[in-house]
Amino acid sequence: MRKLVIAISMLAFAGSAYADPIQGRQALMKERGKLAGQISKVVKGETPFDAAAVLDALKALQANAEKFDVDTLFPAGSDRGDTTAAPKIWEDMAGFKAAEDKFLADTKAAVASPPADVDALKAQLNTLGGDCGTCHQTYRIKKS
Repeated sequence: MRKLVIAISMLAFAGSAYADPIQGRQALMKERGKLAGQISKVVKGETPFDAAAVLDALKALQANAEKFDVDTLFPAGSDRGDTTAAPKIWEDMAGFKAAEDKFLADTKAAVASPPADVDALKAQLNTLGGDCGTCHQTYRIKKS
């Protein structure tokens, strides 16, 4: 639980601490991955299901998604540098924003209807993971 509080604090810091949009979006995505990883451990049975802890993780994931301001994090010109953001983002900004909006909506839905057991959590994680996968396939350059 202490790690979760630290993670949430880092989220608040990461959203505003970077003048460089590339660093800002990378920090938010790294944190998003860590939070999804915590939830995934519960689904895999590596961590016991604790409804309160799962809800806290989902709330932290929602807070992360709410801080993900596409206009601020992906301004023109931020496609150059140390980034795996694909040019498709700037070619299809409306589609990219729609993908992020879907993730936020699905995260809010998960928080509004917290899972009562691992099976319900698995369904929610499948939805959220699908959102991530769809976005990564279209808007991210695969690392070699």
